[in-house]
Amino acid sequence: MTPGLIVFTDRRQATRPLDEVVDGALDGGARIFVLREDDLRAAERAALAERLGAMITGAGGRLLLEEGPELRKCHDLGDLVAAATGGVDYATLSPIYPTRSKPGYGPPLGLAGLGRMALAVAIPVYALGGVDSPARVRDCLDQGAAGVAVMGAVMRADDPARFVKELLTA
Repeated sequence: MTPGLIVFTDRRQATRPLDEVVDGALDGGARIFVLREDDLRAAERAALAERLGAMITGAGGRLLLEEGPELRKCHDLGDLVAAATGGVDYATLSPIYPTRSKPGYGPPLGLAGLGRMALAVAIPVYALGGVDSPARVRDCLDQGAAGVAVMGAVMRADDPARFVKELLTA
C-alpha cells in the first residue's frame, strides 16, 4: 500500500527535540520518514538514524535515508521520468506551493504543474513544498498526487500528532 504521507526530518526547524517530533508524528499516524540531517558528521548521523529507525520500525514504519535508493527528490518532469526509469519506490515533486523551508528552488510548480507531471509517470508522486494544511493536501490529491511529503510544517507544529492526523484525515 502506498503511504499517504512522508515526513522529512529537519532538527533545525523542529520546535522541540527531533525524537519528540518524530514520536508525535508516529502517534498521529505517519509511517514513512526520510532522514535529512546531512550537516551532521557521519557517526552522528548514523547514531541518529539508528535511534530514530528503532522508534519508527517499532511503530510499524520505515525510515529512509535522503540519499537512499527508494526515493528521489524531483523539481521537474525530466527529474520524474529519470526517477521512474531508475526504479525508485517514490518521488517527491517540489515546490508545489511557496515554502519557508526551501525558498531557493525557484517558483512554485503549482497545482496544474503537479497534476500534469504526477500523471505522466508510473511511480507514486508526492507533493512537497508548502503543503501545510488539510485543504492543500486535498488539492494535491485531486491533482493526482499519491500523497504529500511534509517537512517544516510538521517540524514546527505545536502538536505534531494532531497536525499529522489532520493531514492524513484529509
